[in-house]
Amino acid sequence: MGSGSNGGEPTLPVASVARRLGVAPSTLRTWDRRYGLGPSRHTDGRHRRYGTSDIGRLELMQRALLRGASTAEAARYALEQMPKSVVAMTTSAGSSRASLRIETPEGSLLLPAEHPAEDSDGPSRLARRLSTAALAMDVGSVQRMLAETIDDVGVLAAWEGVIEPVLSALGARWRGASAGAEVEYLLAECVFAALVRATPVLDAPRNQRPVLLGCVPEERDSMAMYALAACLAERRVGTQLFGVPLPAEVLAVAVRRSAPAAVVLWARRADVGDPRLFARVSRGRQRTRMFACGPGWDAQALPANVELFDDVASAAERVEYVLVGAGR
Repeated sequence: MGSGSNGGEPTLPVASVARRLGVAPSTLRTWDRRYGLGPSRHTDGRHRRYGTSDIGRLELMQRALLRGASTAEAARYALEQMPKSVVAMTTSAGSSRASLRIETPEGSLLLPAEHPAEDSDGPSRLARRLSTAALAMDVGSVQRMLAETIDDVGVLAAWEGVIEPVLSALGARWRGASAGAEVEYLLAECVFAALVRATPVLDAPRNQRPVLLGCVPEERDSMAMYALAACLAERRVGTQLFGVPLPAEVLAVAVRRSAPAAVVLWARRADVGDPRLFARVSRGRQRTRMFACGPGWDAQALPANVELFDDVASAAERVEYVLVGAGR
């Protein structure tokens, strides 16, 4: 786990633990001072270091925070589940790996188990760090993590493995409530900004006519279209994005005037995915490929000329292939 040890158990200094958990060192010191969730090991009689059980308690605290507990409640839960006398956190398999299960009103969201032996951060650890920073309202850390993750693994992997799972978990947890909603709003603003930065203006896009991306009227969750625009930009496919949902008549005019090569309309909610919208926007002489994306569409009700995608990954792959063929 780290360079130091005590009695054979690896230990880490506060800075290393802070990086691992995605929080500021000052946050760890506050949790230690207020709630007793600090390191229990000493080196040279002065420097205190975190052992396996200390980090395990902090991870339990993070899970409780994700479920909506206050900081004090989360700390109490962690100490109850893993008292200070416990040496190490283990699973039934006898390892220190543990999946992160987030309970939401829409069911459980399970982020994959961490692999401590991995040299680099995996999706589950990055998701933990991002969640923790958002819950702490640490906007600087959230912005840095998003930028670094997108730079390291690309937009699609960052979206599917880290950003979208955390957005879904936190959004579902506080949907319809005022308490805790500020975390969702903060994270959403940071994600919007990160995706926009990851969508450069292409000097020479591979497609001659753009791909128009938009939401159906009344659909307020446009984040997936920002992710799709960034994914297509990585593939040098130019897009025209309307992040704000347009009224049907305005959308039809936008399609007619921009003459896109393809139109992708996003719907998350089933009550807003009206298949008649495609007939309204496809009128005219210009041939335009029509695509529906998201869980809000009824596949059986869509017109025959409209292709349905379940997610951003399949949409990016298929749109690229249809417009410019395989390869980048």
